[in-house]
Amino acid sequence: MIGTGVAGVAIGWAVWPRARAPGWQADKGETLVNSFLKIGADGRVTVAVPQAEMGQGIWSGLAQIVADELGADWRAVSVEPAPLGADYANKAIVAGMLAGVPAAMQGVASWVGNKLVETLEFQITGGSTSVRGFEAPLRLAGASARAMFCAAAARRWGVDARDCDTANGFVVHKANRVAFGDLVGDLDAGDAPDDPVLRTAPGLRGKPVTRLDIPSKVDGSARFGVDVRLPGMVYAAIRQNPIGAARAPLGKVALPAGASLVEQPDFVAVVAPGWFAAKTALEAITPRYTPGPNPPGPWLEAGVRAALEGRGEVVREEGDLTGASVSADYTLPFLAHACLEPMTATARVAGGKCEVWVPTQSASITASALATALDLAAADVTVYPTLIGGGFGRKVEKDAAVQAALIARATARPVQLIWSREEDFGHDMWRPAAAARIAGRATPQGIAVWDARIAVPDVGASFMGRNLPIAGSTPAAGAAAIEGAVDLPYRIPGIRVAHCLAECNVPLGYWRSVGHSFSGFMVESFVDELAVSVGADPGAFRLSMLADKPRHAAVLRAALRAGGPLGRIAPNRGRGVALVESFGSIVAQVAEVIVEKGQLRVTNVWAAIDCGRVVNPDTVAAQIEGGILYGLTAALHGEVTFANGAANTTNFDTYPLLTLADSPRIQVQIIASTEAPGGVGEPGTPPIAAAVANALFAATGERRRDLPLIRA
Repeated sequence: MIGTGVAGVAIGWAVWPRARAPGWQADKGETLVNSFLKIGADGRVTVAVPQAEMGQGIWSGLAQIVADELGADWRAVSVEPAPLGADYANKAIVAGMLAGVPAAMQGVASWVGNKLVETLEFQITGGSTSVRGFEAPLRLAGASARAMFCAAAARRWGVDARDCDTANGFVVHKANRVAFGDLVGDLDAGDAPDDPVLRTAPGLRGKPVTRLDIPSKVDGSARFGVDVRLPGMVYAAIRQNPIGAARAPLGKVALPAGASLVEQPDFVAVVAPGWFAAKTALEAITPRYTPGPNPPGPWLEAGVRAALEGRGEVVREEGDLTGASVSADYTLPFLAHACLEPMTATARVAGGKCEVWVPTQSASITASALATALDLAAADVTVYPTLIGGGFGRKVEKDAAVQAALIARATARPVQLIWSREEDFGHDMWRPAAAARIAGRATPQGIAVWDARIAVPDVGASFMGRNLPIAGSTPAAGAAAIEGAVDLPYRIPGIRVAHCLAECNVPLGYWRSVGHSFSGFMVESFVDELAVSVGADPGAFRLSMLADKPRHAAVLRAALRAGGPLGRIAPNRGRGVALVESFGSIVAQVAEVIVEKGQLRVTNVWAAIDCGRVVNPDTVAAQIEGGILYGLTAALHGEVTFANGAANTTNFDTYPLLTLADSPRIQVQIIASTEAPGGVGEPGTPPIAAAVANALFAATGERRRDLPLIRA
């Protein structure tokens, strides 16, 4: 035990790194305490954060976990991006990859996956895993440092270290008090315990502390991708080949003074002293393309729907499936990530080394791709992650970074590449279209039969083929592709779920909430249809099937209490509900809509979430609000179609985002919990489409089974 009031649960050292990471160094006046923590003689506490900051507040959240265990003064805490290294590998991401692995094999698969992640130094921000993946090692890092400080102070005072504690950047013992900065030189690595004891009474944890990144974003000093400036830097504009097409050599091209041309097999770029000059010169070039076989077109969406007629791979089947009396088909379109910050990267290639500054969700994927593309050793590639102006899964990809490095090598100058908005929309890694056919039977007490067939391409295979070919890239049917549609929270005696693998020849990527983004709409819409089929209240109907799921029931009740009665509440006004568990968290949403002069408007959303132990309630609420708005944009307007080998969506005029004026009032209730932390970045997105569609049915009697709900 450390300190009189710090009794806690001891956790084995095996879950956090024993040795200091060699890539993270202490500056002058600092002491490197462990892989996640260094402390200065001035008392400054610096936390190494392995996750990318893209507005979700994770730099502050992870630092808050360490600071709480350490007993730091929040005003003296800062963060630095962690370097690549096994200590900073995101092992929690493995859990998402095991969705389709049989239960009997998950233990071995998890061990193998964790070792692979460590070996590859797989640093990635995704799957709402940041707190889930790093809470334990960060708490242990803070607790270990606390023990070291208490031991150092105890030696100075001649007291028992177990009677010492830390608070607000000081070690305290009765009337004695000494600041961290005054003790840091006395720290002894031998005082680091093998089993650091964690606090049971959090101090900073669970408090709405001020985010560390806000001041720099207010005063403009925060560095995003396009804010990088290097001596002698030039700018590049790019035009990539249409999907699957080949480009004929350009030959001699007239360019303005100071501009140069870079050709690669899959793109052409113009480099100039300014980006607008580069873009203007690029627009004057007219490449000739030869389409590839079967260019993307309307057949993609039609193919997803047609896949429902195939045999499919049954991933769950149990109980009596006879007597289904209600059936419905649902379709969802391809979606763009629509990040406000377009793809960008700044590269410098010189002396056999490559440096890249890039807004990335995965420095490790980017670094590996750069080494391969430039034929360099891994040690000769350095990636500097910047703040991200919207990620949503798109910034996991490494395409812009590799392009910038190739252009920089060709021009022998530092280059900042910025994609135009048209390039950004035209060369996305899209959320796939999906379709479902669900049949079922219900009684007033709940669902008796559930028989679902879901058609969707394999996103994982597309992603792995581009970024982690070692993990396999052959499309396959399975539970992982239809997450959220297999293990429903409801007690259903007869259930069958099948995945019908759809073909797709456009690049697919992870999109905020991944498979839950379509399964949430399909499942919760059909649950509502079954409730209506037996004349049951949709909320009570769901609760009747949650007797053995008290956390789910509590979340649903909280949302229902906040939102009020469901159904039609006035002419052309209604409320609907949806409940989805995703990424370790449970979210229920009640949406209220009104239809005026044929126009749908969402006026209110009441949300409740159980995400386990909370680090910062303000961050949780903000992420649920953001997830709702992101999902609502997609539900109302989001749609990407293809024709003649290209996406028809080219800018925000053809892919509108929800405006502030059209945004609903949102209220978020956080359910107090001592359970392990769940994710918060993505769970707000899956329920909203179904909640709105169910509210629309309540208001008008019109059941909408195809998204988007508003088409131009």
